[in-house]
Amino acid sequence: MSPRLAIKIDVDTLEGYLRGVPALLEVLADFEVRASFFLALGPDNSGKAVFRVFRHQGFLAKMLRTRAPAIYGIKTMLYGTLLKAPLIGAAAPEILPRIAAQGHEVGLHGYDHVRWHDHLFDLTREGVAREISLAQETFTALLGWPARSFAAPGWQCSRESREALAARGFLYASDTRGRAPYFPRFGERVLPMLEIPTTLQTLDELLGLDGCLPQDFTRLVFKRLEASSPQVLTVHAEMEGGPFLREFANLLHQGRDLGVEFFRLEDWARELLLNPQDLPVSRVESIRLPGRAGRVSGQGPREGRSPW
Repeated sequence: MSPRLAIKIDVDTLEGYLRGVPALLEVLADFEVRASFFLALGPDNSGKAVFRVFRHQGFLAKMLRTRAPAIYGIKTMLYGTLLKAPLIGAAAPEILPRIAAQGHEVGLHGYDHVRWHDHLFDLTREGVAREISLAQETFTALLGWPARSFAAPGWQCSRESREALAARGFLYASDTRGRAPYFPRFGERVLPMLEIPTTLQTLDELLGLDGCLPQDFTRLVFKRLEASSPQVLTVHAEMEGGPFLREFANLLHQGRDLGVEFFRLEDWARELLLNPQDLPVSRVESIRLPGRAGRVSGQGPREGRSPW
């Protein structure tokens, strides 16, 4: 059996949407790889992320280590503060249909990425539901059908956010960091919507950490691949679709030479849900990851099998 790797592409900003997505589509087409795109479609408030300096340990160091201002651009760094926050989806309505037409999965990455990332746990249940509804309404207007999958901005999820997604009929979510697919437990309640976590560290986490170069990161990805355990790699349209596009192409090239099977998360979710009773339950915990500022939602220890 060949090693399996899902490419999950998060699109956080207008720059990633307008520049990164088209560049990634070209490279994916060159290697005949289908990926899973998750897009934030509301206002690009990236400039407000600067306030994480006061809230998230390691944020400033990460921004300097990854040369974030050069990667994201000055305009992006000012959106929502000195510059008006532009609406991402409305800026180029032809992009979502183009992604879908090339056979890629298209899902939601929230509406206001910064609001969800930084303030999810401050939002009311109604506020969370409104973020999802606004994103889904924009998505449906652009594509003609609702999104079936959701990936939380900044890997931030809560019981309220998962309940809101389940109520809207999403097939699965990719909200956490972890080891393998599971049904999430919050407190005493196990929620019935499948979670497929990101299993590998990301380029922006490891770049420059202990001298890590882009090519070193690619080698680390392939060291983690095993035939018996599919892996999920999250890439960002602003990074792998920008200054690190060549290394992303190199990753796909090496993967093809090694016989890696690339797959879409939605296809895996449907495969897994044929036998939900075989999937584990894990508590969702707040964890820290090397190279990432602040905390993320992560998969805790296995707690038995699914009740479904």
